Amino acid sequence: MLLSQIVWDMSPTIIKIGSFEVRWYGLLFAMGFLIGFQIMSRIFKIEHKSEDDLDKLLLTMILSIVLGARIGHYVFYEGQHFAENPGGFIWDMLIPPYSGLASHGAAFGVLIGLFIFKNRNKSYDYLWLTDRIVIVSALGGAFIRFGNFMNSEIVGKASDLPWAVIFKKNFEFEQVPRHPAQLYESISCLILFVIIYALYNKWKDKTPRGSLTGIFFIWIFTLRFFYEFLKENQEAFEDNMTLNMGQILSIPVVLFGIYVLIKSFKRSSLAQ
Repeated sequence: MLLSQIVWDMSPTIIKIGSFEVRWYGLLFAMGFLIGFQIMSRIFKIEHKSEDDLDKLLLTMILSIVLGARIGHYVFYEGQHFAENPGGFIWDMLIPPYSGLASHGAAFGVLIGLFIFKNRNKSYDYLWLTDRIVIVSALGGAFIRFGNFMNSEIVGKASDLPWAVIFKKNFEFEQVPRHPAQLYESISCLILFVIIYALYNKWKDKTPRGSLTGIFFIWIFTLRFFYEFLKENQEAFEDNMTLNMGQILSIPVVLFGIYVLIKSFKRSSLAQ
């Protein structure tokens, strides 16, 4: 039986005591790290890596993702705040509560964070690290986008599809049936996680260096480019753009992924 429409009226807050509250987004964000840590722990044990290094890697990733995502959102979507408050832009950019986090900034932050970690831990190969981090990053992306759905944010454009959703808690846009764009991205990330984790489990340490990294960036940001056509713009300045900021930023990331994947194939063929 086809659905006529879905009315989504879930509160983004799980529990609130005074000024303290626990929100679905924060819980799902944390779950991504917790489950990801368990997966990385299994990988480190399989490949005989130090668990002490894993703890340091976790801290590096938390800082890299949060800082990268926040700085990215500020630079790409909130640049006008610098002109309005040049003396306090660092405070606005880095101190919670945040007005937004950018996945492109998070990706860039992770690449930098892994580079720093590799330079401090010389025994690790950079692409070995990225190939394993993208596994848990895909799962984390699924949790985060589901958190956006629970928050009734990053909504899609109006739609008459049977699974379109009316977001009753979103007061920024007209409350009409819309694409559940957050769920599209969440499911896509979950599918990617299953694929690249299965590829890793098949080859383990014989996984061609850079292959999973290339697949991750191509998959995530190609789909992101096309999903943006189904989503409302995040900022008003994007309304007059042919491609919005998310699409513009996705193009070089996809090209980077293609480059990494091609290099991976070349290295693999030369090693045979």
